[in-house]
Amino acid sequence: MKTSFTNNDFSELYQKYGPMVLRRCRAILKDEEKALDAMQDVFLRLFENQGKIKNACASLFYVTATRICLNKIKADKLRSGPDFETIAKTMADDFSEVESQKIEAALTLEKIFESRDHKDALIATLHFVDGMTLEETAEQIGMSVSGVRKRIRELQKHSLKITGGLA
Repeated sequence: MKTSFTNNDFSELYQKYGPMVLRRCRAILKDEEKALDAMQDVFLRLFENQGKIKNACASLFYVTATRICLNKIKADKLRSGPDFETIAKTMADDFSEVESQKIEAALTLEKIFESRDHKDALIATLHFVDGMTLEETAEQIGMSVSGVRKRIRELQKHSLKITGGLA
């Protein structure tokens, strides 16, 4: 299922995630103007790829902002020659262990769900995050309990395969 955003949807996403994206860009780029440009690029990328996005969540915005900012730093280095290694070290010093774990978890989840049906992410969220029973999850999704159970088993196997058994 492909997502298509209306102006209201996109405006809501911008209001909800814009401040977080801007903070992330400021933290990495250390320059207000570049951070604002990067933030616009994040939302532009989301808008351009809306048909490929299954679920617009905070981790998607966080990871996209990080990637765009790092790409901007690399591009600046190629153009003007600033020391990327120094910037990367400064950035690494700014990261707390918790932030690093959040990014790693977001990237892992993105990898796990990228080739799966969008219902799998919804089932996993309802069951594991929201704490719904299999019956409640099945009712919400409009599937049978055995169908939900089967998808969860398949998703767990897929997750173990992606993470190399670390899940």
